[in-house]
Amino acid sequence: MKILDKYILVAALLFSGIASAQNVDFKRSNFKDDVDGFKAATDAISNGTPFFEEGTLAVFEVRDPGLAFKKALIEFEKAQAFNPNNALNNYRIGVAYIHSTSPYKAIPFLKKAHELDPSCDPFLYYYHGNAMQLEGDFQAAKASYKAFEANYRKSDNFSKFVSMRNREIAFAEKSIANPVRCWVDNMESLNTEFDEIAPAITTDGSEIIFSSNRPNGNKPNEVGNYDHDIYISYNDEGTWQKVKPIPGSVNTSLDDIVNNLSYDGTKMLLHKDNGGQTDIYESVLNGANWGTPVIMPHQISASRTNDMYASYSHDGYNITFARGNENNNRGTNIMFSGMQSKMKKNYGTASAIGAVNSAFNDGPVYMHIDGRTMYIASQGHESVGGYDIFVSHRVQGNWSKPVNMGYPINTPYDDFFFAATANGKFAYISSNRPGGAGGFDIYKVTFWGEPKNPIVDVEDYLLASIAKPIKDPQIEDVVSVNKVSLTVFKGKTIDAITSKAVEASIEITDNKTGQVIERFTTNSATGKFLLSLTAGKNYGIAVKAEGYLFHSENFDIPDGSEYNLINKTIELKNIAVGSKIALRNIFFDVGKATLRSESNAELDRLVSLLKDVPSLKVEISGHTDNTGSASTNNVLSQERADAVVVYLKSKGISAGRLTAKGYGSSQPIATNNSAQGRQENRRTEFEIIAN
Repeated sequence: MKILDKYILVAALLFSGIASAQNVDFKRSNFKDDVDGFKAATDAISNGTPFFEEGTLAVFEVRDPGLAFKKALIEFEKAQAFNPNNALNNYRIGVAYIHSTSPYKAIPFLKKAHELDPSCDPFLYYYHGNAMQLEGDFQAAKASYKAFEANYRKSDNFSKFVSMRNREIAFAEKSIANPVRCWVDNMESLNTEFDEIAPAITTDGSEIIFSSNRPNGNKPNEVGNYDHDIYISYNDEGTWQKVKPIPGSVNTSLDDIVNNLSYDGTKMLLHKDNGGQTDIYESVLNGANWGTPVIMPHQISASRTNDMYASYSHDGYNITFARGNENNNRGTNIMFSGMQSKMKKNYGTASAIGAVNSAFNDGPVYMHIDGRTMYIASQGHESVGGYDIFVSHRVQGNWSKPVNMGYPINTPYDDFFFAATANGKFAYISSNRPGGAGGFDIYKVTFWGEPKNPIVDVEDYLLASIAKPIKDPQIEDVVSVNKVSLTVFKGKTIDAITSKAVEASIEITDNKTGQVIERFTTNSATGKFLLSLTAGKNYGIAVKAEGYLFHSENFDIPDGSEYNLINKTIELKNIAVGSKIALRNIFFDVGKATLRSESNAELDRLVSLLKDVPSLKVEISGHTDNTGSASTNNVLSQERADAVVVYLKSKGISAGRLTAKGYGSSQPIATNNSAQGRQENRRTEFEIIAN
């Protein structure tokens, strides 16, 4: 090819590149062939601009832009479909996405606006830098922020945002180079293309409650979004089960955002709209259902501020939460209010926790069960970008300066909310980082703990050791991962014979002082309970239920004990006169009164009850279905009742406490017209006749 031809080809390529990146203004002269389309597009821009300006002002004042950017985006996208090569419209769409729950969608629009005309708006360099920061191109981000500072000279103090972004870049570079030892995994079974936020976990990690704006049967709002409802999932041997709306009367047609669960799992803090402002509410678990939320006292849900993101303290006396100022600008701050009386639920005036607050939005907040650790999500402090999660420790009565939890827990995107299991090894967060199902997703953080140096023993067989031989590792002492000195005592109270749930009261006593530390009632539907016991005490645990024998437990937890989980089923023995219980696990040979060995476990539970309560007298009754003659059934049922009595006497139970009676088919409890009904009628029962 001739040299001249080469120059012509290069020039043509350059021209085509310039042409493809040429800014196309929304001028009538540019769209002579489609006047109607031009008018519709410019009308859409006119309609969207006030919403865009409203959202921008909210961002500048460090407050929630609400639906403003979403409304603007709907209009600007109409214009984008007509003319995709206008720098200003690409810029505005990018800004709207930056402030959405899917900020990664902003990147191509802000890049394109920057290519088409970087001078289309004074703030383009700032938001282009933001997009480059999200993409991880920190050098390009620095260049754009520098260009913004050089060209934007207004006196409205927007420089604090640029300073914050530059600090974020410096910290992000350092954090990504030195990641935290953890895994951060998307919880795919919990997430959808919609937003999943605000995970709250039970102390033992068996239940997770969160909020989502997935379709819920309510009418979507003006931008097509559904309100947030609260959902629940149960962990079955490491697998989260199908997500369901939380049972009870918590969810409404407005946004219901869960904040925190009490450590025993019986109370829940949440926030929602209350006549145009956000207030904190509490719901109480009653059996299987959560009760209607009740607004918290005015010290926590004030009349002229937005209050949200509340957390219980480890002892239940304090509520820590985020509050905006009375003008709802300048961001939210972390506050706390202490309960002066648990009986009357009187709270003191809320006070700011100065050391943990920044010049930007602070909150949500999560108080760990150890009573010494606070996790805060914040847009300020030393951040990787967006909202980050920080930790503060209580030292000599004061909270320390928040420390960033590091990458990959935190990213240039919004990473907020934090809920930890009691042992500190796992936590759940919400993040809108790319790669998820869409919007905000729930992620599980698994902490590895400190690295361990293996003890040299024998040559390893790993192929990798060819380059750098390593030795066979003998495991050293257990590594402390976020060491927590407490014991979680969980379980359920059930009837010793039927295994059905029993609602019981539990009283926790410090055996050294005799002081009652806590009183609570187990769940009426499941019998479940959960409590935490701090180290350094000897605890007495008394379990009481009407009509049942008293039950006690003792736990001695020395100082310095590590985290421990005790899971115990407490079997309560029914001693009420008139109690009649079917012994479903007593088996006889067909048509005979010969007890089979499979019956022993059930009968031994009855023996235990009779030995624990020597005053009990019982009637053992045998029952049949209506198959065969009445006389045959009467004889068989009597013989079977006698066989049970013989077994009980062989275990040391006095004959004077036992009565055997065969009722044949005279007392059916189900129909005899089906196999299932006949099976239910063939039974052995015992009834307490004296105590």
